[in-house]
Amino acid sequence: MNQRTRGIVSGLTFLSAVGCASADAAPARTPAPSTARPSDPALARGILKELIEINTTHANGATAAARAVAARLLAAGFAPADAQVLVPDGHPTKGNVVARLHGGGKAAPILYICHLDVVEARREDWTYDPFTLTEKDGWFYGRGTIDMKGQDAAVLASLLRLKREGYVPDRDIIVAFTDDEEAGSNVNGVKWLLQAHKDLVDASLVINPDGGEAALKTGRKLYVGLQTSEKVFLTFQAEVTDKGGHSSRPTPGNPIYRLSKDLAKLADYRFPLHLTETTRLYFARRALMETGATKADMLAISKATPDPGAEARLSTSIETDVLLRTTCVATMIEGGHAENALPQRARATIQCRVIPGETPESVQSALTTAMSDPSLVLTTMTPASPSPESIPTPRILGAVEQVVKQMWPGVTVLPQMMAGASDGVFTRGAGIPTYGVDAMFDDLDDGRAHGKDERIGVAVFDEDVEFTYRLMKVLTTE
Repeated sequence: MNQRTRGIVSGLTFLSAVGCASADAAPARTPAPSTARPSDPALARGILKELIEINTTHANGATAAARAVAARLLAAGFAPADAQVLVPDGHPTKGNVVARLHGGGKAAPILYICHLDVVEARREDWTYDPFTLTEKDGWFYGRGTIDMKGQDAAVLASLLRLKREGYVPDRDIIVAFTDDEEAGSNVNGVKWLLQAHKDLVDASLVINPDGGEAALKTGRKLYVGLQTSEKVFLTFQAEVTDKGGHSSRPTPGNPIYRLSKDLAKLADYRFPLHLTETTRLYFARRALMETGATKADMLAISKATPDPGAEARLSTSIETDVLLRTTCVATMIEGGHAENALPQRARATIQCRVIPGETPESVQSALTTAMSDPSLVLTTMTPASPSPESIPTPRILGAVEQVVKQMWPGVTVLPQMMAGASDGVFTRGAGIPTYGVDAMFDDLDDGRAHGKDERIGVAVFDEDVEFTYRLMKVLTTE
């Protein structure tokens, strides 16, 4: 996941409502296995091994992995037209594969989006070779095990299992295994397929296993996230200029000083509260995992008329504050051109994460008002890509809850808005309701996506394979 945001609530307390370990109980670092096993775990594990051991970092690209996926599909009996490797012109390493399991046509197709690329990993930084799948003490180690080759393997194994069983869904199942999600370049696979091969990926519903979050704490499963939206990425440049001069003759027009004052105002500014259907439901359900004042505040903020006191208290935690409002922060600054000259300009990069439903114009207007400097020039560096909220309907919530309750009674399904970004921004922007969900349970206190010794529990992986298969069947049965 690009700028993956896992463990959004890791800074909050989890008391008796979610089963904190007792004082004399040692934390269970490896989740206990359950009976929720896939019918053929060797298949999914073999796929995972193959994918991990194909280096799909940005420099290498995902074409080799796409061909490996297509080869498995063809060997399972998929027609060549239903297992196409598609490569953008001029980018031979940026391959994608689109698979289709034909259904009965009772409803429009469902599309799964699964990126094959991973972030870089250096052997000298890791305990094990990051591009060799290593099983050790109940864990699978390797770059991409949690982001997101583990999910890729679960989706592909489920599709192959359905094909082997002769299952005919009520709607076509399309899976796009794509490149370049992590780098976010102009050959992003999902974006390119929507532009160049829309007919192959056209669907009425998208499932993004990279957008969901399944949370563990002290070895206990807490919730399965249903991601319905994500904050929109928007970047501005703030610039102040002056005629400059010799450093021996300081003037009050110094752009560095003026821009510094503007940024200090920004630091003190807080965008107004903006709750969506998703975040209201999130806080209402999250409250059931809390006790005391935190529980009361979450319930109060989820009401039709949120309590200002609850808002103020929840805003003191970064993990909850980012869900309550748009945020803008200075991330880079530069100014001046010579040691002995007054600066002629000073610039800052201001990076915003915008709540769905707000416009770039409204954000720019708020920044202009907050910094209140007529000489400050704000220009857009990275424009926003529209990404409306996908409403957490009873249909989609019910489908996910059905499978979660079958496999893990008592685990909550938690609607979520991501503060980070995923490929779901492109499908939502294309007008297709998109939901991030997977059950690759990850430790809130030890998330390793993009980091050293990335890993996933062996039992957790097996369970996610079964979850993916069951959910795929539920979502394609009308």
